[in-house]
Amino acid sequence: MSDLTEWAYPLAESLLAEPLPRRWKHSLGVAERARSIALILGQDAELLEAAAVLHDIGYSPALVKTGLHPLDGARYLRDVAHADERVTNLVAHHSCAWMEAEARGLREELEGEFPREGAHLNDALCYCDMNTTPDGTPTNPIDRVNEITGRYGPDSLIGTFIRRAEPEILACTSRVLDLVTAAKRQPT
Repeated sequence: MSDLTEWAYPLAESLLAEPLPRRWKHSLGVAERARSIALILGQDAELLEAAAVLHDIGYSPALVKTGLHPLDGARYLRDVAHADERVTNLVAHHSCAWMEAEARGLREELEGEFPREGAHLNDALCYCDMNTTPDGTPTNPIDRVNEITGRYGPDSLIGTFIRRAEPEILACTSRVLDLVTAAKRQPT
């Protein structure tokens, strides 16, 4: 583990494990998916793993302010934890957060406070999140979107947002899988 991941895991655990044990399992699973695609990330592999384990800390009851968990989590990372700026930006924008922010009237705040990282990292974090069940086990993005819709209800803000985001989620996953396939074909 790098210094970044050694810092990220205990922080995420302290915010999620007790109040939201299932969310903590999900976060560990997302970090595991990040490790599984490290071969396409190069020097950014540890950055992605740290963002993956931290991506849902905004659900922690202690951090909820706006109800937009990517924004609440990123603000905590920036203002309280003084986290690496790139980790904070990835958390702020994970899994098409801009679409949920727009639905909540918070898109300008999100985008004004946190610049997006490169598309390859945003794609990678979305891939990891949308290929992990709430219990931390592997899944696929279609089943994940269906699970989220079922959990929140198709007419809820989250249900509507996730269906709207589904094409981009599938595109992110496809781009990441293409990179993984290409990397595995490379001679060693």
